[in-house]
Parts: sequence; structure tokens; C-alpha cells
Amino acid sequence: MSTSVGLAGAGRSAAELYAPSLASAPAIRFAGVWSRSPEAAKGLAARFSVPAFGGFAEMLDHCDAVAFAVPPAAQPSLAARAAGRHVAVLLSRPIADDLAGAEELAGAEELAETVADDVVSQVALTWRYAPAVRTYLGTQVRRAQPVGGTARLISAALASDAPAWRARRGVLMDVGVDVVDLLDAALGHTALVRAHGDPRGWIGLLLEHEGGRYSEASLLATAPADLPARAEIEVFGPGGSAMIDCSDATGPEALGTMVEEFADAVEHGRPHSLDVRHGLHLQRLLDAAETDLLAGR
Repeated sequence: MSTSVGLAGAGRSAAELYAPSLASAPAIRFAGVWSRSPEAAKGLAARFSVPAFGGFAEMLDHCDAVAFAVPPAAQPSLAARAAGRHVAVLLSRPIADDLAGAEELAGAEELAETVADDVVSQVALTWRYAPAVRTYLGTQVRRAQPVGGTARLISAALASDAPAWRARRGVLMDVGVDVVDLLDAALGHTALVRAHGDPRGWIGLLLEHEGGRYSEASLLATAPADLPARAEIEVFGPGGSAMIDCSDATGPEALGTMVEEFADAVEHGRPHSLDVRHGLHLQRLLDAAETDLLAGR
């Protein structure tokens, strides 16, 4: 039995990441594409020989689940509509443009409570689906018994032709989400975060994890294009150290795992550990960090 999944969005990530993964997953029937740009939706749908839907509600009539490749500001209202129809949601990260939107999506509004309680939700934190990252967290980090850690991300992701919303929000609300999430996974639930720096330049984070653990992260996503990308996470403890560079850890295999797990969760009605509640936890951390950054300008 296959799970029918529609794709909301027809931009670069939809075309280069989501659509190929949905089309190639054995457990998924790619139901079609909807976008606020009808021509873009038609073009992407034609590439994969699936329907292009004229309206979001029409797509919901033809699928069990929706994968979102839309800007964060657009996602909460669309995902809430899907949840109201008991359609599962694969959410982009961050799950919203701000904390209010994330809280609405995760359950502050009556309709969005459906997302949290009755409908499968999953967040596309792609690093976490990579085999190398899972081995790192499950074996190397456990062996190190970490008491603290560091992260360093150097990227050109926002240096030139990034979508306007990504360039506007800066590194924290882009790949910064993945860094915070992985430190959270490696060192335990993050209770507090502090930030300083330039929201659209270099920023530093200090994270306090439950259990008396601490980590620090330095992030830059406007590096020159010829500078090698780095996404290094390293933890330290009585068992030694454990390091991984996530810039080399993700790819088609991670995306394939992500959509396969989503299809399995939808088919069997099982919650996923990286669900909308986890997305809300990360959004709260991002909001606290962004507040510090804006106050320091």
C-alpha cells in the first residue's frame, strides 16, 4: 500500500529536493503539485508526470499527506488547513516565520491542535536522516559521554542567489536551525540559548542543556563561494571526543530516508520523534536567539 503525498511549493527546494524524493520513494505515490505560482506548478508537475492542482484545497482532496516546500511565513496556515482535513504534514524548517506562527501550528489554535494530537507531523531536519549523523549520535556521541560541545558552520548558502525570505532572516533561521537541533540531540534538551552578532552575518550562540551541559556555536552563511563549506559539530566528555562535518553527511540518501519514514508514519498512524512539537521547541530557541541579536544591533 502506498501513501499519496502532494507537494506544496514549486521553487528550487521543491524542484531539486522534494519532488525527486517523492517520485522515487517506493512507499509513496506522488499525488501532484500545488503552488501559488500556477505556471511553476505546471512546469514541475510536467517533469514528473503528475497533476498540477489549481488550488490547495483541491490537492488535499487527492492525497493522504502534504510535503511543504514553501516559505516559513506561508506554512502555518496551509499546514493547519491540511490538519483540519486530517491530512498528514511534512514540514519545512523552521516550521514558521515567528514564534506566534509556530505556536498556532503546534496547538495554540483549536484547528492546529489537530496537527499535534491526531495527524502525523514530521519536520524536514535533513541532517537527522543522514546515516552518518545517526551513527554519530547513536554510537560516537554515546561513547564520548559528552559534557559539552562546539559547532562551526561556514557556508555560502546566503551569499548570492538565496530566496528573499532566507536572505532577510539570515543564517540563524536557515541552516542555524539544523545546528541548534543537532547540538540539542547530542547534548540533551536545550533549556536556554543566548546569541550575539549580526543576524545576516557572523553570529555566536551559547546553549545551556539540561543536566549541566553547555555548547557554543559560530555561524556564517555569507562566506565567499570558493571557501570550502563546513558544518562541524564536536562534543567532549570522559569518553573522549566525537566530531562530524554535516556538510558532507546529507544528500539523496538522507532525503530518501526522510520521506520513507514519513510514509511509514502516515500509513501506521505513528508519531515521529521529529514532529511539530519538536519544531516548536526549536522555534522557541530561535526566537530567544533572534531577540538577543536584534537587541544588540
